[in-house]
Formats: sequence, structure tokens, C-alpha cells
Amino acid sequence: MENLIVIMLTVVAGIAVIIQGQIMGLITQTLGPLDNLCITYAGGALVVAVVAIARGGHYQAWLSLPWYAFTPGLLGVLIVSTIGYMVPRLGLVTGFTLFVASQFAVGVIFDHYGLLGATVRAVDLPRLIGLGLVMAGLTLLMR
Repeated sequence: MENLIVIMLTVVAGIAVIIQGQIMGLITQTLGPLDNLCITYAGGALVVAVVAIARGGHYQAWLSLPWYAFTPGLLGVLIVSTIGYMVPRLGLVTGFTLFVASQFAVGVIFDHYGLLGATVRAVDLPRLIGLGLVMAGLTLLMR
């Protein structure tokens, strides 16, 4: 039952990414990439701040985190601005397939070496074949 819930949440999040990408593409075309980032991050920051404050937060524990734990926001700026830029130019399917395929390729490396605490899972032939099929699909979509 728990796996079913995780699968359903993952599908809902995947759908949300497509909807978010399309809306962000429209914002970027209308207002530009900086305004898109401002609207996207301001809305998200407001919701997260309200929830974090309501539950009490763990702000003292922040001091124990390594420096790189504070980089996801910067990486998020790159991700969000790229989505807003690529959707109108590549389209949803091509853009997000390229987006996800690059995540798979780098994820295989992170898993193989256990980078940044990833679960170690050696690269084997089935994973390489799967990655190759994803890349072949990407090639077909980009034609």
C-alpha cells in the first residue's frame, strides 16, 4: 500500500512539473526570465515559510549542515530559469525528456560512486541498456 501511495504521489508530481513548466514558459515569454524566477520563488517561499514557522522549524540544526546543503536554492534558480527558457523553444515533451534523460545519466554516476550520500548501486548491463534506450528515445524526439 505504501508503494502505491509513493507511486501515485510521484505521478502527481510529474504532472505538476509539466503544468509548472508550461506556466513558467508563458511567464518567461510575457515578462522575462527574472520576473518568472521572482514569481516562482516568491510564491514557493511564502508557502514554505508559513508551513515551517507553523511547525516550529529546526533552525538551530542548520548550523550542523555542510556548506553544500545550502546550494539547492541556487541550483533551483538554474533549474527554474532553464525550464522557463526551454519549454517555449523545445516544447514540453522534447524539453522534459532531455531534462529527465540528463538526470538519469548523472544519477547512474551518483549511484555508482555513492556521491553526496546516494545509495551505492553499481552500473550493470541492464542499467546501461535502459539508459541507452532513454537516450535513443530522446534522439527520436529531438528529430
